[in-house]
Amino acid sequence: MEFNDHFSSRAARYAQYRPSYPAALFDHLASLAPSRRLAWDCACGSGQATIDLAQCFERVIATDASAAQIAGAKRATNVEYRIAHAEDCGLDESSVDLITVAQALHWLNIDAFYAEARRVLRPGGILAVWTYAMSHLEGEEVDVIAQDFYQNIIGPYWPPERKLVEDEYRSLDFPKPELLAPKFRMETHWTLDQWLGYLSSWSGTKNYVEARGEDPVERLRSDLERVWGGAERRRRIEWPLAVRIWKGP
Repeated sequence: MEFNDHFSSRAARYAQYRPSYPAALFDHLASLAPSRRLAWDCACGSGQATIDLAQCFERVIATDASAAQIAGAKRATNVEYRIAHAEDCGLDESSVDLITVAQALHWLNIDAFYAEARRVLRPGGILAVWTYAMSHLEGEEVDVIAQDFYQNIIGPYWPPERKLVEDEYRSLDFPKPELLAPKFRMETHWTLDQWLGYLSSWSGTKNYVEARGEDPVERLRSDLERVWGGAERRRRIEWPLAVRIWKGP
């Protein structure tokens, strides 16, 4: 089975620079699950959600189609990583309490994945998916430069699936009945180097480099250095999360 692999070549940057999700999100999802025996983190990447799930569940199975992502994933004693496609995960029927797909549903064959989710969920099991688009940075001048980079420099180089992220997954079909999700957001305080490292992990940045033979992040650095406030300055960065939740019959 083929898949669009946008991240294997930047797996190390993805693992190092992606922000962490709020603990309150995982506590909420665990409270909805029929038990806390097993969670499946689908399309786990390098484990940004996996490790937090491991704090709430006895076992976590995390799968991704990218061997490079799995190789660099964060480890925990109750986490088992597998190289597998979302649409054919290899888990037992009616075995999973919670399925999560963090910032990855738009890459999947969605109808086939939903069928696989229904197959492996226990009665009353939970499917939760979430996404986030561009962040907002502390400081108006800094944020204006960052937004311009996102929209006008990298904008033409995003894969077409990015439109689903910008839409916060609202246009995607989703199983019914859907549960109302609380509002969640990611927040971190990063130096300029950390922020630029995050930008370098984007699929749009990779596509820009491949198309034009130059790194747009290095060009951005000089613009931001003028207004960031020094190499050690940490600025608050926030990403609103768009979360959709389904509870199986």
